[in-house]
Amino acid sequence: MKTFNRVGLAALSLMLSTSVAFAQTEVTWWHAMGGELGEKLEEIVAGYNASQSDYVVTPVYKGTYAETMTAAIAAFRAGEQPEIVQVFEVGTGTMMAAQGAVYPVYQLMADMGADFDPSAFLPTVVGYYTDTEGNMLSMPFNSSTPIMYYNKDVFEAAGLDPETPPKTWEELEAFSRQIMEAGAAECGFTSGWISWAQLENFSAWHNQPIGTLENGFGGLDSEFVVNGPLQVKHWDNLKTWQDEGVFSYGGPGGAADAPAKFYTGECAIYMNSSASRAGVLANAEGFEVGFGMLPHYEEVEPQNSIIGGATLWVLQGADEAQYKGVADFFSYLSSAEVQADWHQFSGYLPITQAAYELSQEQGYYEANPGSDVAIKQMTLNGPTENSKGLRFGNYVQIRDIIDQEFQALLTGDKTAQQALDELVSRGNQMLRDFQAANQ
Repeated sequence: MKTFNRVGLAALSLMLSTSVAFAQTEVTWWHAMGGELGEKLEEIVAGYNASQSDYVVTPVYKGTYAETMTAAIAAFRAGEQPEIVQVFEVGTGTMMAAQGAVYPVYQLMADMGADFDPSAFLPTVVGYYTDTEGNMLSMPFNSSTPIMYYNKDVFEAAGLDPETPPKTWEELEAFSRQIMEAGAAECGFTSGWISWAQLENFSAWHNQPIGTLENGFGGLDSEFVVNGPLQVKHWDNLKTWQDEGVFSYGGPGGAADAPAKFYTGECAIYMNSSASRAGVLANAEGFEVGFGMLPHYEEVEPQNSIIGGATLWVLQGADEAQYKGVADFFSYLSSAEVQADWHQFSGYLPITQAAYELSQEQGYYEANPGSDVAIKQMTLNGPTENSKGLRFGNYVQIRDIIDQEFQALLTGDKTAQQALDELVSRGNQMLRDFQAANQ
């Protein structure tokens, strides 16, 4: 009898636990985070799932950003889409144009009655993902911006103050030449992501337009204007500096050559994502790393930089219970505790003021000098039409064009003006193709 009771109780317990499991509403999240970032993402999701019993979020790694976005589009066409998909910032225009496929976050949170205050988010972070009326279209998750890393040991060896990074391009050139003349390093500086750091962010930082209609925010009929005098001046300087060894090109896109030039001490200064911080500190070979804001030209007051990274888009086609789960998960994800933990672990920006302030209270910035440079740079001034981001269709392919034209400049096949003029011409054709396909 006792055995029967034990078996019966075990069966009853199994039935109850199974019914609870079935009662949970499932939400699927496709993402592009591999390695340690992917493990941390799964840890965050596990924390959410353990915090309540109504919903269970299932994270699914789908490869690179481009692969994840392509898979989501294909899945939507087949009616097999996830509820949430992580899309990199240059895919924003494509997602915006996917009418009927996207459930805007501001609308989702209102429809589901979720506790949601857009003003709690850092304006320069969410500005990239809002419409012209200020409505948030997707949920920021991993946002970064390019900053300056520099070799303090090289600075000291060259007679420069290791605690004072160059503030202007004029200073950066002078520092670089002093470093090279002292034999402290072979080159002054290198840069990852020429398109992102030396054109898109360069333009925003100097409050110069990238395209008409608020850099594409105002409609699909925008055109590129990134061939203005200041952009031409900068690319012309980069060509001159490359020829003289002051600048050392590290390859297209996020090519590995640029960080390697810095890690080995070949170049004294390196510009790339703030989210590269952990990798830079781990790979710098026996020298102390310093951090600084991007340089600006003396004749221009710096504005604010713009972000990279990705946001979370909600796709149409799910039921109300799943959308309630998405809204609840987003509330958890944007909480100060979760965001501060993600920010401190990853090097990505905190998406809310509360997460930033909590990190301050926890002593994170004091214990990790330079870790707040990206935030200070992003929030130096309120975003303008030129500095809140960009929203162009086919921009993944357009970034390839930027790299091609920059390489044509470096090989001497084109002047800076010719390269940027051709970039504008080729880029505008890509914009017209996108417009024709999405109107």
